[in-house]
Amino acid sequence: MPAMYKVRPVHGAGVLAEHLPTCMYPVRNLHRAPGTAAPPQEEVDPSLQALESRQEEILRRLYELKSAVDGLSKMIQTPDADFDVTNIIQTDEFSPLTTNGADLDLMLGKDYGALKDVVINANPSLPPLSLLVIHSLLCERYKILSAVHTHSSVKSVPENLLKCFGEQTKKQPRHEYQLGFTLIWKDVPKPQMKFSIQTMCPIEGEGNIARFLFSLFGQKYNAVTSTLIDSWVDTAIFQLKEGSSKERGAVLRSMNAALGRSSWLVGTELTVADVVAWCALQQTGAASAAPANVHKWMKSCENLAPFSSVLRLLK
Repeated sequence: MPAMYKVRPVHGAGVLAEHLPTCMYPVRNLHRAPGTAAPPQEEVDPSLQALESRQEEILRRLYELKSAVDGLSKMIQTPDADFDVTNIIQTDEFSPLTTNGADLDLMLGKDYGALKDVVINANPSLPPLSLLVIHSLLCERYKILSAVHTHSSVKSVPENLLKCFGEQTKKQPRHEYQLGFTLIWKDVPKPQMKFSIQTMCPIEGEGNIARFLFSLFGQKYNAVTSTLIDSWVDTAIFQLKEGSSKERGAVLRSMNAALGRSSWLVGTELTVADVVAWCALQQTGAASAAPANVHKWMKSCENLAPFSSVLRLLK
């Protein structure tokens, strides 16, 4: 095949000794006409450079996060992968209210001798009866320093609500109490609670606050029981208390069926579901139309002192 073009020998011409041994000799570019400038280098798109920088930053942060998680995993003992979770669901860990109370330091944090204060803001036009019932139950378990105040946003509060905690006959130094319980009648749309004024976001809603306060009894439930309790609390708040008459009728029928199988809404012991549901019936006036099983259950609740004391506030 004939050659496309010929070049004269360049052996020995233009050889620079300083280039050895990395190259034998430099050769001019044969693909460009003499006197023409080298083609400009292609510029990199700035958006592409920004994308690459962002990707490198994300990868760096992911690596740091992975290192932190790996460090935490060495500090936390996790269950074996072969552990059967159905054992948790099938094992009932229910503990009645008659047992000793929970460790308040564990529940609310250790304040190094300072009294732990639970502060609740509530509107006197719709008093949170369930919180008053739970307060009475807590007083049977712990030494509680109770107080009621009126905020400037409220013009007047009925006398019975100002004395909803009763009179404390024994005055002791503050540090001898286990828990402070302060109720402030205030113009708020829904009840609000804090137990750490400086660092905590408020817990809002009567049902959520009732769940938290009832957890101070230290009761333990399995997964199924906990789910049923939460379901009844939500049903009592959103359908029985705030729902239509048709919704209330459906809830009463469901309650009647559940109470036909057990003496309480969930299991054989009083739970927060019973407290919230009983109070919702009292506030809506639906107690008079309660079916037989519900009526019997309400009598069982009212036989307990915390319920009967709250019932007197409604008269």
